[in-house]
Amino acid sequence: MSIFSKIIAGDIPSYKVAESDEFLAFLDINPLVEGHLLVVPKKEVDKLFDLDDATYAGLMIFAKIVATAMEKALPCKRIGVTVIGLEVPHAHVHLIPLNGVHDMDFSHPKLQFTPGEFEATVEKIKAHL
Repeated sequence: MSIFSKIIAGDIPSYKVAESDEFLAFLDINPLVEGHLLVVPKKEVDKLFDLDDATYAGLMIFAKIVATAMEKALPCKRIGVTVIGLEVPHAHVHLIPLNGVHDMDFSHPKLQFTPGEFEATVEKIKAHL
């Protein structure tokens, strides 16, 4: 069971931004910028392109809904999308608020936020969903 499946099951706490029967969006606890989040299917599948077509399409539509709210809630020029998938064997999409291409550089040090700061970011985004 992946760490994302444990988050989905509620065995590991997370900062949930949006949830449906099939998908979950939650803040990355090691973000590149404020608001960096992950969108995952609840069904555990290792690789994004191994998802069945309906789940893949649904994941991207769910990500679009969340990204639209993020763009309204956070100070950014746009929301970047990336898929790397090497660290956790569970398909996922990163949504990252961008002000420059450097905001998506995964070699940069990750930011640290307090639980209160994470919760405030969740509430900012949820207000636009």
